[in-house]
Amino acid sequence: MPGSPLRRPRDARRGSARDVEGHAVRLLIATRNAGKVRELRRLLAGVPVELVTPDEAGVPLEPEETGETFAANAEAKARAFADASGLPAVADDSGLVVDALGGRPGVRSARYAGEPRDDRRNWEKLLAELRDVPAASRTARFECVAALAVPAAGPAFAAIPPGEVRFFRGTCEGRIGWAPRGAGGFGYDPVFLPAGREATFAELPEEEKDALSHRGAAARSLAAWLRGARVGTGARPT
Repeated sequence: MPGSPLRRPRDARRGSARDVEGHAVRLLIATRNAGKVRELRRLLAGVPVELVTPDEAGVPLEPEETGETFAANAEAKARAFADASGLPAVADDSGLVVDALGGRPGVRSARYAGEPRDDRRNWEKLLAELRDVPAASRTARFECVAALAVPAAGPAFAAIPPGEVRFFRGTCEGRIGWAPRGAGGFGYDPVFLPAGREATFAELPEEEKDALSHRGAAARSLAAWLRGARVGTGARPT
């Protein structure tokens, strides 16, 4: 039945599904960004897989983000981590798209103020560029593309054949504030107000942010796909 939960043996310690040989099915979170790891662990809680980080999987990899689109960067990272680890890997690329800046910072969001990447310097540069932009023209959105890649040398995973990738997308409309507010979140959260809210992402409780955010939307699509697939068997979602 559509949306039926997987009925598989569970790992009592982690609550993970097990594959046909009785091993916990592992999914690599392909990022070293601590903020993203925390969010993805929270957003994918309850999905029948064991989530592992690159360090936990012993993968000392740091792929460069040279693509011109969020999808290209997400795919490159997911493929690199999947092939290096031998595990299915999920990577996301996301960023802030500001209308008054012609779409900047976009795919350069993480390094908008240059190297080394620094959240505070990034949003300080953004606010400086928008100093004379009126409230009505400060519209922006967060965009996220998550890529789930399956290693070329290995079995299918979640109905995705070996060596292939599936994408999941999310968007959150909003506007840029005049000054940073809030102590939560990361990245541009202190200066982004989601549509219909007078609080920044950094001021919102985690649960409320997750319900509104671009990454939350992409992760919910990914979670629905994983729950609908017979994870580890290659069967198609119902």
